[in-house]
Amino acid sequence: MSVALLAFVLRSTAVRAHSASDAYLDLTVDAANRAGAFVVHGQWDVALRDLDFVLKLDDDGDGRLTWAEVRHHRAAIEEYAYTYLRVSGRAGEACAIRRARVLIDNHADGAYAALLFDAVCPRRPTKLTVRYNLFFSIDPSHRGIFSMHDGPNTATAVFSPQNPKIDVAL
Repeated sequence: MSVALLAFVLRSTAVRAHSASDAYLDLTVDAANRAGAFVVHGQWDVALRDLDFVLKLDDDGDGRLTWAEVRHHRAAIEEYAYTYLRVSGRAGEACAIRRARVLIDNHADGAYAALLFDAVCPRRPTKLTVRYNLFFSIDPSHRGIFSMHDGPNTATAVFSPQNPKIDVAL
């Protein structure tokens, strides 16, 4: 085997480092909740590299996402992501997800789309059920890192294909 062919084979079979696919879902119970509707504020940080893989956000194909490209695809990003998130309260009563804004948040492994929203339940529940399926069908190694804050109480969990639903007592 020639040296050039050996170098080609070694280069084409090299293992490249790949960052794990993670997203971060943070919910906070609105301290002003009283009678009537119950509101939970959310921030869902989803890696732009993962969204780009699915939605092809890099319009100019230069391998870098700009704020203009993210803004241009905001509706597609929200439509895609919110398809995979459900919040419910009493007896499975659906809580409406009201989209607020999309920002950029930087994490150690890169830039994330920060999806800000409110989950509005018709009545105050004793527990919330959160269903999360983002990227599971295309990447079984994807994980959703979850935290919920209710006054001084914090609950944490990890969403996975084996654990797509979490119940949190309030």
